[in-house]
Amino acid sequence: MKQIFVTFCSLFILVSCIKKQTFKPRIFSKVEVENMMKDSLLSIRAIDILNDNSLAFAANNGVFGLFNNESQSWKTSIQKHDTLGLHFRSVAHTATDFFILSIDKPALLYKTGDTSNMELVYKEEGAGVFYDSMDFWNDEEGIAIGDSTEGCLSVIITRNGGKTWKKLSCDDLPKGIENEGAFAASDTNIAIVGDNTWVATTAGRVYFSPDKGKNWNVFDTPIIKEKETEGIYSIDFYDSLNGFGIGGDYTKPDANTANKIKTTDGGRTWQLVAKNQNPGYRSCVQYIPNRKGKELVATGFKGIDYSNDAGETWEHLSDEGFYTIRFLNDSIAYASGMGRISKLTFRK
Repeated sequence: MKQIFVTFCSLFILVSCIKKQTFKPRIFSKVEVENMMKDSLLSIRAIDILNDNSLAFAANNGVFGLFNNESQSWKTSIQKHDTLGLHFRSVAHTATDFFILSIDKPALLYKTGDTSNMELVYKEEGAGVFYDSMDFWNDEEGIAIGDSTEGCLSVIITRNGGKTWKKLSCDDLPKGIENEGAFAASDTNIAIVGDNTWVATTAGRVYFSPDKGKNWNVFDTPIIKEKETEGIYSIDFYDSLNGFGIGGDYTKPDANTANKIKTTDGGRTWQLVAKNQNPGYRSCVQYIPNRKGKELVATGFKGIDYSNDAGETWEHLSDEGFYTIRFLNDSIAYASGMGRISKLTFRK
């Protein structure tokens, strides 16, 4: 019996070691860029991969559209509201509907209508109104966030599939800091894992809700944040514990002193990483899917960078500039920027 027990233990240890050795972070050395759409008049900061791997986007000049993956073709439209030149920097979707949200005032949020036209489901006027990012927990519940008004961050929530949206009272949110908002740079100020939600702000703070926006806490971070052009520009979480934030100062894009932060405890505490190391300012960071939280890609108008050690060190892959990126799988992504949307393929 003792011998059987020892043999079993040995096998268990062997299997455990094999499992631990199965994952090896990759070393990417280049990224291939294939332009899918070009339009010099567009600034495209919001893209979203839909359930069928099609790609939706929203941009300035009221332009939004969809890339059909099956037919490999684009369909674009222009959303108009009175004489306003709408600028969209937020896009999201459910299983049945597509949503776009404009910046500045009035804030206008549209969803797919019963006809071929988009339906206006939320409008907000007033001083300081400026929405930055939008996402959904599920097909019924979604959130959008914007700059502070009346002493707290602007947060609107839907619980009925986007048909109606309600703004949270400041009584239900942490007290804001003067002029605290979010950067509408890449539609990645919100990160969602399950019911957990994190929101990154210009003040270098991270708001956290464990229950889909019903209750909130706020945590400070050590990211650079003294100037109005500094703070967290983008945040992403791989799971409920491991997250990463990036930013800096877009007016000093090469500065890299304190612009990258990570957490391993669900956002309660944050540590600076890769201090005084590139990349400098970046507008978007995303975990590569199915890579154990080890591999990340950061993009900005100064190029594309890659980390395979959870953000501790980075490799510059390309000078190609993009505002935002979304991964289709563990080696292919879509990215958008000034005048274009591209397909990126990461190579060893």
